[in-house]
Amino acid sequence: ERHLATEDPERIRDPIDEGASMSQPQHPIPVMADRVVELLAPALSQPGAVVVDGTVGMGGHAAALLSACPDAHLVGIDRDADALALAGARLEAYADRITLVQAVYDEVAAVLARLGRAHVRGVLLDLGVSSYQLDTSTRGFAYAADAPLDMRMDSTTTLTAADVLNTYSAADLARVLSRYGEERFARRIAAAIVREREREPFTTSERLVALLRSAVPAASQRSGGHPAKRTFQALRIEVNDELAVLEAALPAAVNALTVSGRVVVLAYHSLEDRLVKRTLARGAASRTPVDLPVELPEHGPVLRLLTRGAERPSEQECLRNPRAASARLRAAERIAPGDLTTEDAA
Repeated sequence: ERHLATEDPERIRDPIDEGASMSQPQHPIPVMADRVVELLAPALSQPGAVVVDGTVGMGGHAAALLSACPDAHLVGIDRDADALALAGARLEAYADRITLVQAVYDEVAAVLARLGRAHVRGVLLDLGVSSYQLDTSTRGFAYAADAPLDMRMDSTTTLTAADVLNTYSAADLARVLSRYGEERFARRIAAAIVREREREPFTTSERLVALLRSAVPAASQRSGGHPAKRTFQALRIEVNDELAVLEAALPAAVNALTVSGRVVVLAYHSLEDRLVKRTLARGAASRTPVDLPVELPEHGPVLRLLTRGAERPSEQECLRNPRAASARLRAAERIAPGDLTTEDAA
């Protein structure tokens, strides 16, 4: 099976590119929803079973889970207050079975503690930028329309994409573009940004896109897609600290599960998927020292992998919903007690 972590980043279709020109859908299609339900439903058959949707967005996956699992209660978490309001409206029919909380998904333990729930039966993380955020042009996530360079998933935070572009040194800009965007021309782009901002600070996406069209070689643009996709991804990840949040959230999600509880994660680019793959694989491995002849029960695996590698959406789904094309799904079941620490996952 092809894994996202080993694919050429240039060949991965970008959901921002695919969806930027789409009109805002009233109810965006949740990615791989049938498979998400299939994997989580066995853990949610008991009355009162709780499932956490850590990135509830507009509630697409949540609606599918609540419909398929009539005994389940869903805790929906999102850092975006506007998305939570839309999710609440969409899930109104399930109002007595949902709890919506504005938080970042690495705060799942604190959220559950406030709700008086020590453990849950399921956790879903649908990573990256949401359809609502993409389709709201004023948020600045999509590069097909001119918009303020914002990119904050939580509008109450302070750092924006414009701040990054206008205040980071050339070295720091190159680091962000290379690490988070896997951009081969990071230094060239960073130097161009620093030169251009001396003339006038960056405020909107159109000017940045024009700079990227001139900075990225034409041959790369012909073979690698839109010249802005890696830079926009990198800026979004930096503004929202997405990888650090994910690195903390994955072990927190596992630790929140009861034995026989399940976690499902949808990732959309190689950086996310590598973290998910590494964390779940570590949880599924023995921690008994290799020189001991027997397995120590307290050091045995805490997870059983439910997917072989990363599962991908069908061709038919990608035709119906182009934003699903880059999705990679991984899942695991909790098989034993024991904490999975951030260090374990690193």
